[in-house]
Amino acid sequence: MDVLIHLLVGLHIVGIAALLGGFLTQMKAMGRGTARFVPGMLHGAFTMLVTGVALVGLNEADGHHVNTVKIGVKLALLIVILGLVYVQRDEEKVDKRVFGLVGLLTMANIFIAVLWT
Repeated sequence: MDVLIHLLVGLHIVGIAALLGGFLTQMKAMGRGTARFVPGMLHGAFTMLVTGVALVGLNEADGHHVNTVKIGVKLALLIVILGLVYVQRDEEKVDKRVFGLVGLLTMANIFIAVLWT
């Protein structure tokens, strides 16, 4: 069970890297007002959702304590991110504020995961 949990943690990190990496590659375009949500951002967010739900289930099944408040906050942030990216995935350019909000929420999700113990 531990191997599967560690594998899912690795995939979860790959998902966050895809989401944050897509944001960071578009920052220059955001300054020009031509940023767009690249497909990797959507795939990364979906990967985070699937692996995160699986991790919670596996950890609870393995008898580990799961901080449900922390997981709920992270899930709420991820759903907002997914909604914004999914709805505007085909737009040629996205408003700077919306694009910046996705980056801010992504960073908040990372810091919640790392700092909230």
